[in-house]
Amino acid sequence: MDRRLALVRRPSPSLADGLVTHIERTPVDLDLALRQWRAYVDALTEHGWQVVEAPASDAHPDGVFIEDPVFVHGDLAVLMRPGAEERRGETEGLADLLAARGYRIAAIEAPGTIDGGDVLTHGDQVWVGLGGRTNQAGVDQLAALLSELGATVTGVPVTKVLHLKSAVTALPDGTVIGHEPLVDDPGAWPRFLAVPEEPGAHVVLLGDDRVLMSAAAPESAALLAARGLDVVTVDITEFEKLEGCVTCLSVRLRGAPA
Repeated sequence: MDRRLALVRRPSPSLADGLVTHIERTPVDLDLALRQWRAYVDALTEHGWQVVEAPASDAHPDGVFIEDPVFVHGDLAVLMRPGAEERRGETEGLADLLAARGYRIAAIEAPGTIDGGDVLTHGDQVWVGLGGRTNQAGVDQLAALLSELGATVTGVPVTKVLHLKSAVTALPDGTVIGHEPLVDDPGAWPRFLAVPEEPGAHVVLLGDDRVLMSAAAPESAALLAARGLDVVTVDITEFEKLEGCVTCLSVRLRGAPA
């Protein structure tokens, strides 16, 4: 049976102190963020995903962005080594949780650094953003691990946003979408579709032709709906203030092994 699990982590009480690098800091409403996080989780469960909550990481303001400390491909879970030293403790507890669900565990080691938000996949093609949080040593280690699974890893530059997936994500058919002013090289992908709003560049694949995206991108949602996609929207304004997006808030474990 193809099980679909989604790994999430509830926001830390210190969420408002999260790192901001490419945008101006604005106040974060923690109570609203908690409501938005719960609505995000509800959207996952309503569309067929069983939610697994990772151990709390209250000491880490950015811990809710669970995509960054771990990357999963096939039956392999890779504990990342975040580029921001303040975030490296966010991997704690994840190995035991994922091993208990049948995943093999590997880890990126120094001097490599890599954030999961820099890793975009479609099938066995993997693109990794090289920028402020991810270095070549991290990319090389991930490529070596994934080569055993038949995946091909390609590094692409990221200079205009925090992570590669802050700029681009992939639709179910493999078309890569992005807000072109924030994409270093649209030609890095065989099929690239420009979207009119920055939050419109981020989609979570929920299965079949259904995608989850930010409510802050209505024109992009209409564009994707016109392509035949079933678009589900959620309000995540408080996380967007911290350079977060819909992909950051979960790790989708398709076909979980146990």
